[in-house]
Amino acid sequence: MSSFKCSEFVPPSPPCVALLPDGWLTGVRRCVSANFNQRPSNTDIELVVIHNISLPPGEFGGEYIDQLFTNRLDVQAHPFFAQLQGLQVSAHLLIRRNGELVQYVPMQERAWHAGMSSFQERPNCNDFAIGIELEGADDTPYEIIQYQQLASVIWALRKLYPHLTDDRLVGHSAIAPGRKTDPGAAFDWALLYRLLND
Repeated sequence: MSSFKCSEFVPPSPPCVALLPDGWLTGVRRCVSANFNQRPSNTDIELVVIHNISLPPGEFGGEYIDQLFTNRLDVQAHPFFAQLQGLQVSAHLLIRRNGELVQYVPMQERAWHAGMSSFQERPNCNDFAIGIELEGADDTPYEIIQYQQLASVIWALRKLYPHLTDDRLVGHSAIAPGRKTDPGAAFDWALLYRLLND
């Protein structure tokens, strides 16, 4: 097992966060994952990939997501978890249904969230993307606080990474079509764009 560290949740002052020079956001609970590496040299961050996750599928709350991203998930705790055995994945950030922000990997590092992927014929999206997980499922409406927090995070990221324009915000399904479906039909893109641009 790799080492891990999860700090206590410090409630943010929604919907305002800031990106610190070390790649961590203010107002997050840090739960440090070992599942990352350095991005290729001279690689700009040019994409935000929006995912969803729930463990077990369709169930919300609990510590299973933290455990998955820190290689501590007991695969015997639920029948679904057997297929996750040995999986080493992470995301930069999770936005839980109550608006809590949990960060696993500093933004400048390469989190392992996209897998086999391509954006505008450019492969390996992990190299140049930030991965944000929403606690949710494809067919379950997301909470308004999740959209507010997501918009706040994107605004904070844009201050350092100006390439993250609206057309550089994509779902996992867009970069891995046929393999991934998240964030799903329940995700309200129009609402996100309205929050970002109003």
